[in-house]
Amino acid sequence: MKRIVSVLALFLTGSVVGGVPAAAQSSPPVKGMASTVGLYVYPKNSQSPTQQLTDESQCYTNAKTQTGYDPNATTTAAAPKKQDPKSGDDHDMAKGAARGAIISGATGGDAAAGARRGAIIGGIKEKRKSKQETEQAQKQADAAKTTTTPQPLDNFKRSMSACLDARGYSVK
Repeated sequence: MKRIVSVLALFLTGSVVGGVPAAAQSSPPVKGMASTVGLYVYPKNSQSPTQQLTDESQCYTNAKTQTGYDPNATTTAAAPKKQDPKSGDDHDMAKGAARGAIISGATGGDAAAGARRGAIIGGIKEKRKSKQETEQAQKQADAAKTTTTPQPLDNFKRSMSACLDARGYSVK
């Protein structure tokens, strides 16, 4: 009888001791939707990792709806139209050449020389126009940068944090 009690005691002690390391191990941190915006979420009420992911996903959707901002949406500016370098210059140069030839021919001068001068002037006008358009686009881009603030992302984080806090998570 003593032997059965001793074996039983050893068995129970072994299973308890063997169970401690498994209980002492903690699961790896959950990487959910909150981590994409730089929030750290810790369960206060022993929520499972699956429950945490579900709650984060629901709070992410809720914050997106409330703020109208989606941090994962890629925003790209419209690519400026790239003109074929030949087509823009050729058009203005051709117009200039035609004008130069007409003016030179009408005044009794050499039409070919007038066409050459007109083509040069047309090319210069196109370069000036292109430079002005580039400067204007740069000014607009600079203005957009100064008016853009991180406010939408901050509002999104606050909304998501409030939602997760209400569901029993510590959010930092």
